[in-house]
Amino acid sequence: MSSARTLIRGGLVITAADEIHADVLTEDGRIAALAAHGSAAAESWTADRVIDATDRYVIPGGVDAHTHMELPFGGTSASDTFETGTRAAAWGGTTTIVDFAVQSVGHSLRAGLDAWYAKADGVCAVDYGFHMILSDVDERSLKEMDRLVEEGVTSFKLFMAYPGVFYSDDGRILRAMQRSARNGGLIMMHAENGIAIDVLVEQALAEGRTDPRYHGEVRKVVLEAEATHRAIQLARVAGAPLYVVHVSADEAVAEITAARDKGLNVFGETCPQYLFLSTDQLAEPDFEGAKYVCSTPLRPKEHQAALWRGLRTNDLQVVSTDHCPFCFTGQKELGRGDFSKIPNGLPGVENRMDLLHQAVLDGHLTRRRWIEIACATPARMFGLYPRKGTIAPGADADIVIYDPHAEQTLSVTTHHMNVDYNAYEGRRITGQVETVLSRGEVVIDQRTYTGRAGHGRYIPRGTCQYVV
Repeated sequence: MSSARTLIRGGLVITAADEIHADVLTEDGRIAALAAHGSAAAESWTADRVIDATDRYVIPGGVDAHTHMELPFGGTSASDTFETGTRAAAWGGTTTIVDFAVQSVGHSLRAGLDAWYAKADGVCAVDYGFHMILSDVDERSLKEMDRLVEEGVTSFKLFMAYPGVFYSDDGRILRAMQRSARNGGLIMMHAENGIAIDVLVEQALAEGRTDPRYHGEVRKVVLEAEATHRAIQLARVAGAPLYVVHVSADEAVAEITAARDKGLNVFGETCPQYLFLSTDQLAEPDFEGAKYVCSTPLRPKEHQAALWRGLRTNDLQVVSTDHCPFCFTGQKELGRGDFSKIPNGLPGVENRMDLLHQAVLDGHLTRRRWIEIACATPARMFGLYPRKGTIAPGADADIVIYDPHAEQTLSVTTHHMNVDYNAYEGRRITGQVETVLSRGEVVIDQRTYTGRAGHGRYIPRGTCQYVV
C-alpha cells in the first residue's frame, strides 16, 4: 500500500500555470501541501518516505483521454489488455486513461458500458474512466445518454467514418448533439467522410492499388476537412460543444480555428503520430507501412507545422494517443494484398509524455504548455480536474519525477506495450520518466515497476469544464 506520507524534495514543480522549485507532501493518496524548497515550512515536514527530486521535474501524471484497450476491430482485437495497457501507461508517466466503451448496433448503451466495466475491473495499474461510443442513435439510446451523464460517463463518441460499423448519418449526429446540449455531455467526433472514402477504397482496390500507402491516399485531407466543417455546423445548430478527435491535417485545423474565432465551443485533439510521423512511414516497403495504418491517416510532413501552431495558439487543446495497438505479425498482416483489411491503429500510450518533452526541447512548446496539453486540459475537458492533471493541495497524488537530461532510444526491445513493434523505433530522445506515483502509491520506482494490477480505480467524471 502507499506510504501514509511521502515527501518529494528539491525538484522543479511544473504545472500548466507555474514552474516553482518546491517540495511536495502527499498524505493518504492526496497532495497535502507544497512549499518552496528550503523554506521553514518545507523543512519542518516529516514523512514515511522521502524522494530526492534534485535536478528533476516534478509534474502531474499524464491524462490520456483517448485509448482503446481490447477494442474489437476488423475481425481481431487490440493487443493491449487493460492490464498490459495501463502498466505501459504508468511506465510512460500517464496515470489516468479514458477509454471507449462500445455500444453494439441493436444493443443498449448500458450493455456496452457494462461489458467494458467488466474488462477493466480489478486489472488496471492506473486510474481509468470511460467515454461511450454511440453506434445506434435512437430514442432508447438518447434517453440512456442522460442516465450515463448522471453516472459519470459524460462524453459520447460518434463516427462520420466506417459505414456499416460505427457510422452515424447527419440526422443521428444532430439528435445526439441536441441531447448532449441538454444533458451536459460532450460529443466527440471522428470527422472523416466515410461514405466518400469507401468509394475511393473500392476504386483503388479495383485498380490494383492494394499497398498500405493507399490507405492514406484514399482518406483524403479534404474529406477530413469537409467532415470537420459539417460536424461544426451540426453542433452550431444543436447548440452543443464539439470535440474533434485525432485531427491530422492543416485544412481540418483551419476549420476548427475558424469556428473558435466565432466564439464557438469547438475543441481539437491531435496525437503524437501526426506530430512525429508522416506518409513516409506508410510508404515503407515490404508491407512495413501497415504498422502505420490508422484513421485519420498519417499525412505528408508539411501538415505538421499547422498542428504544432494549433497547439501553440490553443486552437488544438489536447494531445492524446488514440492508443489502439495491433501486432504486425498475425494482425496487421490480415491486410496483405488489401489495405482496407489492415486493422486501424497504432501503439503509443507509453511514448506520449516523452515525445512531447522532446517537442519542448525542439522549440515547439513551452514546458508549461507540455503539461497543459498532456495533463491539465484533458482533465478539464473530461471532468477530472482538479483531482487529476495538476499538482495542488487536494488533488490526487498522481506525480511523475521526470529526468529531463536522460537520453533514450525508443524501441520495441525496451517498451512495455503488448505489441511487436514500436511506431517510433530507433528515435533518440532526451527526457525519461524516473518515478511515478499513482494516488500516492509508487508504481514506477527509479525505472522499476512496483505497481500491481487492480491498483487503478474507475473514476466517474464530471461534465466538461472547458466550455465558455
